[in-house]
Amino acid sequence: MNKSTLKQYGSNILAALALAVLPANLAHAEGSAGEGFASLVPLVLIMVIFWVLLIRPQQKRMKEHAEVIKNLKKGDKVITGGGFFGQIIDVKEQHLVIELAEGIRVKAKQDTIIDLVKND
Repeated sequence: MNKSTLKQYGSNILAALALAVLPANLAHAEGSAGEGFASLVPLVLIMVIFWVLLIRPQQKRMKEHAEVIKNLKKGDKVITGGGFFGQIIDVKEQHLVIELAEGIRVKAKQDTIIDLVKND
């Protein structure tokens, strides 16, 4: 078999699969506009539920995290993205100097701070 025969054979298979997948009542799809709108209602409802349950809460968490990052100051105790607990020694424009233990200091990007430590 050469390439053109394989391409023709493959396109015939795809056409047969497409015809098999089409719904049997496709001819009735030309009905009134109300039926078309009614078929979109479940899709719109799913999108609204998805937005309310997933997207909106995530946006709220992102805003809260941005506020925490913006308000970081020297002396705050924080948790880094790597899971390290430390105290902020110095705040720079793009990074922080965090003391993890006595004499052990590291630089960390501000946006890698997960949260402030409430109580030790």
